[in-house]
Amino acid sequence: MAVPLQTLYAPLRTLAGLLKEKKITSVELTTAYLDRLEKVGPKLNAVVSVRRDAALSEAKKADDEIAAGKYRGSLHGIPYGAKDLLAVKGAPTTWGAEPFKEQTIDFDATVIRKLRDAGAVLIAKLAMVELAGSFGYEAADASFTGPCKTPWGLDRWAGGSSSGSGAAVAAGLVAFAIGSETSGSIITPASYCALTGLRPTYGRVSRSGAMPLCWTLDKLGPMAHTADCCGLVLAAIAGRDAADDSTSRKKFSWPSESKKWKIGVVEGATNGVDPAVKANFDAAVNELTKIATVVKGVKLPALPFGQVLGTILRGEGATVFRELFESGEAKKLRSKSMRLGGYAALTLPATEYLDAMRARTRLRKALNAAYAGFDAIIAPGRSELPMNAIGPFEWGRYGGAAVGLMITATNLVGLPAICLPTGFSKTDLPTSMQLTGPAWTEAELIAIAAAYQKTTDHHTKQPPEKQLTGRG
Repeated sequence: MAVPLQTLYAPLRTLAGLLKEKKITSVELTTAYLDRLEKVGPKLNAVVSVRRDAALSEAKKADDEIAAGKYRGSLHGIPYGAKDLLAVKGAPTTWGAEPFKEQTIDFDATVIRKLRDAGAVLIAKLAMVELAGSFGYEAADASFTGPCKTPWGLDRWAGGSSSGSGAAVAAGLVAFAIGSETSGSIITPASYCALTGLRPTYGRVSRSGAMPLCWTLDKLGPMAHTADCCGLVLAAIAGRDAADDSTSRKKFSWPSESKKWKIGVVEGATNGVDPAVKANFDAAVNELTKIATVVKGVKLPALPFGQVLGTILRGEGATVFRELFESGEAKKLRSKSMRLGGYAALTLPATEYLDAMRARTRLRKALNAAYAGFDAIIAPGRSELPMNAIGPFEWGRYGGAAVGLMITATNLVGLPAICLPTGFSKTDLPTSMQLTGPAWTEAELIAIAAAYQKTTDHHTKQPPEKQLTGRG
């Protein structure tokens, strides 16, 4: 049975219904995604490896179980992709970097295992910025797979460092994907690819088997077409893991009960942003007033969140990649900024790192106080439209201070966030907003985002098929 293109963009609940009711098989669905991965993936530089044989074997198993009445839940038989910093036994795990291009790791990351237990079918390892952008990079080609492009414009970047995860979902190559964020790497590709991306609270999802960048900042989370999809995936991957001491026993369940929410708009949210970002964010805020009490002009503490985060990232990253830089293998990295930044990070005094960690405690208290009484505080997801995929980035053209503060502050403290599309520019490039909340409030953030998506259709838009396949 030929799978319609529209089905490849369908929300997870729709796909789950088709599979459970046996209107389509997992083998048919997986084959359709695999074919599209192999055809469209190279145009976007979004794919590191395709797991055709293994995926079809897993899909056949899912079909057999569903036929036998052994249905595991909403992800059973659904194909997905994983950022290539997640270990998968029998597959390369390259970390996006030339020095690790042939690397294999002989076990599965906990997230991969949990998704397999839920019946999901892993079909591809997806491109990423080398070493997850650890020490900085100046252009989109900071990966041995080349500059990853958003399907909304093949001259535009998909966003780092989870670029392949964003591009693959947005182009209908996988039903959902797992990305990672240390400071913006789920929010950015979700914004640039018109997706919904969820960054969980630090400690909600195990990082065991994931490339460490910064042990006290790294988070793993889903990227999909809707907030509801992200909730379904998070329910499968969240939870305590003995292999990751940072994980919490706090329970997560989805869906949650809706209520009358109180949402704050961060002060200066649209100062210094692209005009399309501002117009669409203002419209989104107006839409949110229909489902929540919205308070404008919420002040976040004017404290050095970005500087503290940067110091911690450099200190921990230098420890993670010390051997790479001391051996000289770092010379194979694509980005000059990455190479220089890594060597510089090795010289960071321990006193600076310790001072930053102590400061972090004070900053956490200050930020938590700002969130008291709010279910969410919001800002645009990114200040700018997707940046050019070719040549140096145009940093600074749009530099919304509130947007940057939101990303760095909440990542430093480990708060959850969800990014979702708010519309498009006159040139059909996507814009977004991010909803952030107190720790462990993913369910509330997803519920707010889901309610917003029930009254808007930005998340249902598909990128121009003609530029992806020459048809349409």
